[in-house]
Amino acid sequence: MWQRVEARLALLELLVTGSLPRRKAQDEAHRWLAQLAWTRVTRRRGEIELVPERAVELSTLLDRVWPGWVDVRGELADGGLPPTPTGWQALEDRRRGLALPTLPPRLNRHTAAALAGPHAKVRVTSDRAAVLGNVDVVDDGLVRLRPPSGLVMVLGDERIEIDPLVALLDELGIPERALLDGLHIEGTVHAVLLVENLGAWRDMPRPEGWLLALVPGWDTRGVEQLVEALPSCPVIHFGDLDPDGVKIHRHLASSITSLDWLVPDFWAERIESHGQAGVWPDEVDLEGTPELVQELARRDLWLEQETIVLDGRLVGDLERLIRP
Repeated sequence: MWQRVEARLALLELLVTGSLPRRKAQDEAHRWLAQLAWTRVTRRRGEIELVPERAVELSTLLDRVWPGWVDVRGELADGGLPPTPTGWQALEDRRRGLALPTLPPRLNRHTAAALAGPHAKVRVTSDRAAVLGNVDVVDDGLVRLRPPSGLVMVLGDERIEIDPLVALLDELGIPERALLDGLHIEGTVHAVLLVENLGAWRDMPRPEGWLLALVPGWDTRGVEQLVEALPSCPVIHFGDLDPDGVKIHRHLASSITSLDWLVPDFWAERIESHGQAGVWPDEVDLEGTPELVQELARRDLWLEQETIVLDGRLVGDLERLIRP
């Protein structure tokens, strides 16, 4: 048990503060201490306190399981940090900050997490970002597009026609870092369609003059930057009719003004043949959603967008959204 730092911190917190609340990460140590004559329960639920005259025994145990505990206590106190798992995490982050190499202006969030945190999968908190200094932490998303013809990518003094790239690749990918550097698209775009799923985005017909952008789930940052560079274009979202589809639409609408929602009337024809049984949690906000979405929620059914992407009526419905 004492090989885990959380367990050793339970001993340190009990000695330094005189009490120890119950935490999931320290549950084993808490239960062990609660059974000893060293501690007694307090009026607070799940909390134990140290019997003062047993402090020497607790200190002796710390000497045995954590020989450097006195130095750790001093470091935490000097940094204004509590002797808790949260305080220890902050201390570790600060230690890593002192050992940082020279950093570039931008870092992928996983690289940043590995340098400022315990591993590459943790969140880059505000404290960890502060340790990194003036570094932009980016997701390094890739915006995949099916663009209309005649567009030009512009970055500074560089201009590149898109058509030859699309003729070669049948699509266009723009890295997030290029958008952050100011890359934008010039030319005529009638409307932008944000498509949730890869298969639907790749296989659906593209109306003349439309730009189709893949928005895979919650990875929306790159697309939001792209839309900012096309301020005069209508923007429509096309996703699954399920709880996540509703949440993603609301998330996009929070940053993209006047975002429309493609929910064709003929989609209702697929309810009986393609409706998937699925729960709509109470916390999903259905206010203002299309009637078809509300009907699906009442019946606990979901509809996937792939079922209608090849329906010949889809292009007409798209055109009517921008030219009623």
